[in-house]
Amino acid sequence: MGTSAFFAKPETSAERREYYQRLEQKHAAPLWEVLGDLIPAQPRPTAGPALWRYQEMRSLLLEAGRLITAKEAERRVLILENPSMPGTSLITQSVYAGLQMVLPGETTSTHRHATSALRFVIESDQGYTAVDGERTTMHPGDFVLTPSWMYHDHGNPGDTPVVWLDGLDIPIVNLFGTSFAESYPGKTPDELQPVTKQEGDAEARYGQNLLPLEYKPSRLSSPVFNYSYARSRDALDQLYRNGPLHACHGVKMQYANPATGGYPMPTIGAFLQLLPTGFRGAGYRSTDAAVYCVAEGAGRSKIGDTELDWRKNDVFVVPSWYPVSHQAQEESVLFSFSDRPAQKVLGLWREEVVQN
Repeated sequence: MGTSAFFAKPETSAERREYYQRLEQKHAAPLWEVLGDLIPAQPRPTAGPALWRYQEMRSLLLEAGRLITAKEAERRVLILENPSMPGTSLITQSVYAGLQMVLPGETTSTHRHATSALRFVIESDQGYTAVDGERTTMHPGDFVLTPSWMYHDHGNPGDTPVVWLDGLDIPIVNLFGTSFAESYPGKTPDELQPVTKQEGDAEARYGQNLLPLEYKPSRLSSPVFNYSYARSRDALDQLYRNGPLHACHGVKMQYANPATGGYPMPTIGAFLQLLPTGFRGAGYRSTDAAVYCVAEGAGRSKIGDTELDWRKNDVFVVPSWYPVSHQAQEESVLFSFSDRPAQKVLGLWREEVVQN
């Protein structure tokens, strides 16, 4: 994805090099030497296309379950690190992703942090997440929020492992130097936040096309923190029947904050799309690098010059401004998330149809 520099670098000379050395001693530098790198003509993402096979990662998660307890690890997570960005713990330049597992009978400690987090549930029978005093049972395909600076914990009273894909805005928060984290006050590591609300309370108050009388949002994130896959899937089916298909995206919807109509969190947007059997999408590219998880089906995505074959529960990443097109061998549903809300607020987001 290399592009030529818009700002040409001037010729150098012995006299100029000596001058630059003296500038360096004063902790200064000539902008004209680096302007093309600082302001490239097009995005130059550090991240590259990559795919993680879920069955391979699941085996490694189960191995982690034998090697370390949830209490020792705080959160038993395998980071999905982009192979083009070794040592960064990141999947793209702006978001983090990992696969988290909670074994039967385990709970995780209650804590909160400035970073916003999402969970896309891959395996769960009776697993739950608790946010701000309310527990929600998680089912495969559910999209679950843990907004910035809200206490949360997880548990698994069932008989099988619970696994989900984590997505966090860690690099955005760290870019501004604004990371904070703390445990629930007055609790030992084994204790959890008290459950103060009935399960489904947030959904009843905010998720039924109704809001409490004279409701005024107290935070930027959505007051609903579990978006049911069953309901979202039904919506995709109905829209597919109603038509038409988008040439690039099939049937694609974005998760919304019901109180504002905006994105569920200010820094991370999430999307769900249906690709019918035999769908061959047109190519497009956008400035928000996207992390995908395959909720259903099997297919292929061409990302730049790379072709990735994916199947259920696999995770793959499309870097910023890489041409991408999707094909479905069978009816498929793709979940994805990106930093699109932050880009849009800053007036930076761009998308265009391309030949791929």
